[in-house]
Amino acid sequence: MSGPTAGAVPTLELEDIQGTVLRRRPDVYHGVYLLYRIDDPAAAKRSLREVLPEVTSAADWDRPRPFTLNVAFTYRGLARLGVPPGSLASFSPEFRAGMAARKEVLGDLGASDPGNWPPPLGGPDVHIGVVIIATAPEGLHEPVAAAGRLAGVSLVYRLDVGSPVTGREHFGFRDGISSPYLLGSAERSLPGQDAVQPGEFLFGYPDESGAAPAGPAPDVLGRNGCYLAFRQMHADVAAFRRYLRDQARSPEDEELLAAKIVGRWRSGAPLALAPEHDDPDLGADPTRNNDFRYHDDPRGLLVPRGAHIRRANPRDGLADTVVETGIHRVLRRGAAYGPLLPAGALEDDGAERGIIFIFMGASLSRQFEFVQQVWLNDGDFAGLGPEQDPLVGNSGGAGVHTIPARPVRRRLTGLPRFVTVRGGEYCFLPGLAAIAWLTALPDPAGGPSAAPHSSTSEDDR
Repeated sequence: MSGPTAGAVPTLELEDIQGTVLRRRPDVYHGVYLLYRIDDPAAAKRSLREVLPEVTSAADWDRPRPFTLNVAFTYRGLARLGVPPGSLASFSPEFRAGMAARKEVLGDLGASDPGNWPPPLGGPDVHIGVVIIATAPEGLHEPVAAAGRLAGVSLVYRLDVGSPVTGREHFGFRDGISSPYLLGSAERSLPGQDAVQPGEFLFGYPDESGAAPAGPAPDVLGRNGCYLAFRQMHADVAAFRRYLRDQARSPEDEELLAAKIVGRWRSGAPLALAPEHDDPDLGADPTRNNDFRYHDDPRGLLVPRGAHIRRANPRDGLADTVVETGIHRVLRRGAAYGPLLPAGALEDDGAERGIIFIFMGASLSRQFEFVQQVWLNDGDFAGLGPEQDPLVGNSGGAGVHTIPARPVRRRLTGLPRFVTVRGGEYCFLPGLAAIAWLTALPDPAGGPSAAPHSSTSEDDR
């Protein structure tokens, strides 16, 4: 990897960085996502000033606490709070446009089209996002009650999330294993983690080029902040189970096919290290379950080149290409919502279930949108032509997934849509000093009028 990664380690201002950027959630947790519309900007800013002491920073993360709380804002929300036009214009075009307007880039088409998203997601009424995480259900009571007393806003969305009792997401896989390591984050890296300069994710620090990327202006607004992409994704678990059953030659082959689609066994054990059989001990060991590369598997005989984890993070699999994988990494936080489909059930029960994904970084277009458009929704980067990600691709019944093998490869065809986007938003996750700055802004002229909104085109990316 090029860039200054091997140089001096930067000092991060942990007290000003919101904790969810740098700190992983506990293995077992309960949480809630809340979205608000700003009705009275002046009252909303007073409420935010009262909430600010409860916003969790990245400092002293190991200190026992009943809950963590973090706050983000959409472009419309920032405008409603009175951010000056010049500052609003300093945000990236895709952030100003919003996620719904970027549907062609993201592949949010067909059933995932924003026209099918239930309100308020993708609409004009989402201004503030709050995420609260606790290790026990009772830990949510106080912060949720406090959030319910916010003045000048209306709650327009609530979704309860958490870690399923199985410890795995709805498709049955252990989640949240792979993540980049931010230099200077005060956490020790795990074997297999890529060390990445913090400017790839946070404004105010050098990125992989050695320079600090331009962030929102003024500096107090942008520093220690990052962009955040919020996605609610429905999981058709029954369809996944039926497809595996119909394609498999045996129950053991069913599990192998699932692993070849994802790149890991359900336990989290990577195919790169356990190609023949699942290894639950390996899957549960954070010192081993992410410590692998693809340099000795160029054809994908162990991990198919189109497998989900190889697409989302090609590691060194693109070493002989012009692609610099380090500048396309994202920080990700995932959470399950909805009841588990009963074990063995092959028919959908009508319940809404899925995953909330949060992607964080300094560039929506270069990181989140690039991964979504080029690595997940296109097979050309891996020499796979029109193939899409077999798990989260938008193939709609015509998907193909190639599994290299000797003497003859195996090809899965007719892949249905296993994941449908239910909605999403582009947000800005500011530093704590920036939140204080926002609460001190004068009210916009003319009172609580509709916030300005701009759009962007493909040429703006």
